[in-house]
Parts: sequence; C-alpha cells; structure tokens
Amino acid sequence: MSDSGVSVRVSGKVQGVGFRPFVWQLARRLRLRGEVCNDSAGVEIRLLQSAAIPLFIERLRHEPPPLARIDSLSVQPYAWPSPPQDFIIAETRQGRMMTQVAPDAATCPDCLEEVLHAGNRRSGYAFTNCTHCGPRFTLIRTMPYDRSGTSMAAFRLCPACRREYQDPADRRFHAQPVACPHCGPQLFATGQDGTTLARESAAIDYAAAALLAGKIVAIKGLGGFHLACDATQQQAVMRLRQRKRRPAKPLAVMLPDISWLARCGRRDRALQALMLSAAAPIVLTEKNATSPLCAAVAPGLDETGLMLPFTPLHHLLMQACRVPLVMTSGNGADRAPALTNEEALSQLAGIADIWLLHDRDIIQRADDSLVRLGPQGLEILRRARGYVPDAVTLPPGLTARSPLLAMGGDLKNTFCLVQGDRAMLSTHFGSLANSDIACQRQQAVIHFQQLYNCTPATIVQDAHPAYVGSQQSERPVLEVLHHHAHIAACLAEHRWPLAHGPVIGLALDGLGYGENGALWGGECLLADYHRCQHLGGLPAVALPGGDRAAREPWRNLLAHWLAFVPDWQQRPESKALLGKPWQPLARAVAAGVNSPLASSCGRLFDAIAAVLGCAPAVLSWEGEAACRLEVLARQAADIAHPVTLPLRHTATGTRLDLAVFWQQWLDWQAAPAARAFAFHDALARGFAALAHYHAGQTGLDTVAAGGGVLQSRLLRQLLQRYLSPLHVLMPQHIPAGDGGLALGQAVIACARLHNAAPHTVTRDCYD
Repeated sequence: MSDSGVSVRVSGKVQGVGFRPFVWQLARRLRLRGEVCNDSAGVEIRLLQSAAIPLFIERLRHEPPPLARIDSLSVQPYAWPSPPQDFIIAETRQGRMMTQVAPDAATCPDCLEEVLHAGNRRSGYAFTNCTHCGPRFTLIRTMPYDRSGTSMAAFRLCPACRREYQDPADRRFHAQPVACPHCGPQLFATGQDGTTLARESAAIDYAAAALLAGKIVAIKGLGGFHLACDATQQQAVMRLRQRKRRPAKPLAVMLPDISWLARCGRRDRALQALMLSAAAPIVLTEKNATSPLCAAVAPGLDETGLMLPFTPLHHLLMQACRVPLVMTSGNGADRAPALTNEEALSQLAGIADIWLLHDRDIIQRADDSLVRLGPQGLEILRRARGYVPDAVTLPPGLTARSPLLAMGGDLKNTFCLVQGDRAMLSTHFGSLANSDIACQRQQAVIHFQQLYNCTPATIVQDAHPAYVGSQQSERPVLEVLHHHAHIAACLAEHRWPLAHGPVIGLALDGLGYGENGALWGGECLLADYHRCQHLGGLPAVALPGGDRAAREPWRNLLAHWLAFVPDWQQRPESKALLGKPWQPLARAVAAGVNSPLASSCGRLFDAIAAVLGCAPAVLSWEGEAACRLEVLARQAADIAHPVTLPLRHTATGTRLDLAVFWQQWLDWQAAPAARAFAFHDALARGFAALAHYHAGQTGLDTVAAGGGVLQSRLLRQLLQRYLSPLHVLMPQHIPAGDGGLALGQAVIACARLHNAAPHTVTRDCYD
C-alpha cells in the first residue's frame, strides 16, 4: 500500500546555485520528509503529505537562494511506494536537457572574507567559491551540472573540501568548482618564454609590482584574458594603446573597491548596487572632474567604464596594487580573445610584459558585460559575463515546436538557440569578418547544442547575401530583414504577445539589408513578429567608397552636401571638405560607382561630426564620431534653436526632409555645442513626428525602437520626450544594437513557423 504525497517540479535557474541545499534546509526546518534531486528538467521535490507543505511552497517561491530564479513551479500528487523516514538529497537523474545554465557570479561577501582573512585556510586563495558565487557557464562541458562535467574534473577534492561538498548544511554543498590551495587550481606568473617567475601569493605580488612600475600584465580570468596596466599612469596607458593598436577606443577600468566610485565617477546608490551585483558588469558612468584616472583611458568622452573585482584573483591583485587598473580584452588587434595559456603567450607577445596564469581550463568565452543606468533603469549594451546564458522566456503565443538556431549579424555577433518557449542568447563575439572570431563562434554554437542536448531543425539568418555569419545548410533556412529583427528583439524583451499584432517600429542603425536589396538605417516600419512594412524614414544617400564611408566621416558629409546643399562650396563650413580629395569622389557618386545608396542614421551622425570637427579624419572604432558628437551636444542640452527635420510625403512613403534640415542647420551660425544639440533634437523630433503620423494613420498607440544608434543617451531621452503620449518600448536588457539581432530573428522565425508548411524558405515583408 502506497502513502500519499506531492511532487513539486521547479524549473528555471535552479542548478549550480545552491537550490537543493536550500530545499533540504527548508524541509528540515518544517519537519517534512521526502527527497530533492536534480534532473535534466530542473529540480524535483517529493514530499510525504503534511500540513506544512503550503508554507514550504510559499517560501520556495519567495525566498530562493541569491543566484536562483524560478520560472515555473507545479505541484502534482505523488504516491510513495514506502514512506520516507527523513528528507534527503537524492542522486542526479539523467535525461534530455531542459534546465538552465547559470552565469558566472562575482565573489560573494562570505568567500571574500575568507580570502582576505589571514587565519582562514583559504586565505589568499585565488579560486575560492561557493554555491552563491564563482564560475559556472565558463567551465561547464556537459549538463546536468556536476563536477565531472566541468573543467574542475581534473582537480580531485581533498578530504576537507570533500566534507564541505557533501554536507547539505554547508554553503559549499555540491558547489562544483569548490577547491582550496591543497587540491584546486594553482596560480603562477611567467615571462614571455613561459618560464615560471613566481607562484600563488608571490605571483600576485610580482604582477602588482610590475603594474605599479608601469608594465602591462596579461591576466587569465573566467572567460578570457585581460590586459592590465595602471590606469593613473598616462605613459603606461599610452604604451598599452600603442602595443595593442587601439589608439582611441575607451578602456574599462577596475577599481580596488566601491569606495573609489565617488573619486572616479559619481556617487549613486543604484550605480553602487549594480557594480556590487552578482553580474559585476562594466558600468558606464559620468567622469568625475577630479578623477585620478589619466586622460588616455577614455579620450574625448565624458563617460568611463568602471567595474569592481569579480573573482578572488582580481580582489587579491587590487588589494596588492591599491590603484585603479585598466582591464581591457586580452587579444591583439583584429584577433579573437585568447582562451588558453598557450594562446595568450603567443598572441600577446609584444603586448604584455608579464603573464598571470593558472591551470584551470576556460571552456566558454565570456567577455565583460557593458551596461549603463538611464532614466528607465538598466540598459545592457553588451550582454556577456554575468548575464549569459540566462534564458529569455518567449512572449505569450510564441514557442518553437522544434529547436531553431538564429545566427545574428556579422558585427557584435551573438547567436540564439531556442527550445520550446526559452531562448538562450549567446555571449558577445564581435566581428565575424575575423576568421578566428568566426571559428570561436562556431565552436560555441556546437557547444551550446551539446550543452542543451538539441539539434536545431531550422537555421535563421540575416537576409544580407554577403554576411559571413550566414550558413549554407541542408536544414531549412529562414531569412530575416536586419531592421525587422531589431524591432522584434525589442518586442520580445518586453514580452509583447503574438496576438497583440503590429506596432510602429523605429529602426535607427548604421546599415542593414532591407526590402528589395535596399540598404536601410533610419526607418519607420509597421511591424509584428510575422512581417514588416516600410512606411518611410531618412532618404537614401550615397556611401562614397562603400565600406570606407563607415570609417571616414567626411565622405558622408560630402554625400549629404552633394544631395541636399547645392551651394556648399560657398559656405564657411566648406573648409571641412575642400582640403580633402572630394572631386573624384563627387564624380564617382554622380556616376554611381562604388557609392551604394543607404538611408543610414549612423552615417548622418558621421556627417554632422565631420562638419563640426569633433571626429578624426579616420575613425579607429565604430561609433567614435557619434560618441564625440554627443559629448559636444550635452554641453548645450535643451538650448532653443530653429532647426527642424520636417516630414515630406512621397509616393514611396513619408520621408524626413534633409534638404530643409541642412539649409536651416547651416544658416544657424551658433556655437558648435549648440549646433550639435540642435541636430540631436531635430532628429528626435523628426522621427517622433513620423511615428505620431503613422500611429494616427493606423490607429496604433505603441512604438518599439531598435538599432545601435539608440545607444546614444541624449537621443534616447529626446525620443522618449517627443514620442509621448504614445506607449514607447525601448531596448533595455537586450542590446539595442546588433547584439540583440539573434533574439529578434528567433522570435520572427517562431511566429512564421507557427503555421508554415515544413521546409518553407521565406523572406519577410508585407507586400
């Protein structure tokens, strides 16, 4: 005769986060009998019937461990073959992977105290962790999450660590990376030839002395390497820039502790909480006028990317240095980040002076995440360490009947694997034009499929025929327009239900493949998850020299003036062009030679930056001109001006009239900062007017935005202001730029496959 009870099924982020010992302790306190175990679907809890079960479930929902997240919880009757006498943690059950992989988490306060306490057995140990912190995603080979399936399998637990690992009352119970100086990974410093110079705490001291002396140190972290130098020494930072061939792109800075935030940025409780969170991202914050950081960290910009130590190794190094350190990606120019000791010693030769290494393998790359706190809260610009691979639950009405893989774009690449109603967005990879980055991305695609135990039935990719990230596949391939994917990603992030239908979409970007082969970048769309219809936007302007126009802003200025300012040579601003070789380019534009037309918002920013002289002749990083232009504009924010970007209705849609804009803007002889603000303001007013017009025409009241141009703080704020009272959806937790494309592609594919015939190959647009 069986005894009655219940089975509680919990799914979400519940493995590798201390969930089972939490359940064990809670059940013991409530005097419940039964068991808890991990399996491929998450966690199952079986309980013998008791009056305390409702209280148990309530606390389960509302008091989970710090790193856990419950997505669903269901309760079903369960018949016990024989009544349990106690509550136990049962062995993991194997099966098809359905649970989530936890991201890496920054060192928790308890572990940090042990590392910094002289009397603790883990004092000074660079790989201390517990169920509340430490590596997860970057060391997992297979699921379920057990030590044998991680890069810690090579390190056999000593008796003391094994006792902690096996004790449900200990916070290290089944913490798979658990280790100590006697049984875990070892730290060492080397020179370029690989010769060991120092070990363990002496290696930390050796590296710290080198950094304080102005040298560059390569540091092996969780998901890759950093190149570090003293952020207060201008000469050291310039040496790093010269060796890495990174002349102007801003560098991230690691602070010794949170007390340094007020000295280098601004004092803000929300900012502090974000930096101290388990994700521990790089946070963009306004520069402090008295900051000790040297000017070379972020030249010409008014923001600095700051972060805190997120592993014991970084904490120990910062304690030894006691100064902020530049922490930039450990790779050479146009190379994928190094992941192994051998790659680092080879690739970073000629850049680093010292290597701080260890003997634990990095299984998965994970760059540092980059975020900003805005008026609407957290805005993720690069989603990686600390956030990946947290699953995104698809909006109501969307699900993948069979697994699919969305490949993303060629720049700021991420990919997205979808199973059922969950989308797993990968870490940031960057430009796939670099073959070794493309190779790393492909290895990660294979790893994701193995990790989640699924083979995609459908491949989803950008419609651009020349994208290197696109795949030739025997499986069905769905092609999605670039800017449709931007809008769909925003809708998916805000859980816009499939049944709610279309919205007005504003896609503000550099460049993307549009309908009929057009190159888009500043568009107003009528869009839902199925299709998009082009309603208007910026007029198409030539890109003189093709791809070179994205690197040389003056080329875009020439193209705009040739199209909209017939008397440009008689204007005082013409000096921005007359010293350039503009005549042959003008002839090429007139003849349509290597000058494709594109309605690019990003290239319009470049043109304005060129005429105001706030951008170099040749850009060294994407977005440099726009960022410098925004810095200038913010110096005159909200100044009154006469500049407009009015609507002009044509047979092919409603366009923003750049001829009127340029005439008014050039005629208004104001200070550069005022003119920079007038541009941002007129652009925001123009696109808001376009959205309001089409909202009135269609009866819709929701606007969704997307595209990399929305990473401009000023433009986002102005758009929010002028789009009122429409309901506005802005990218927040999924990057506005190409890092969010894969999610948009994935949800579009789910919608289109919902009623599609098998093996359909489609493109997307309203007829």
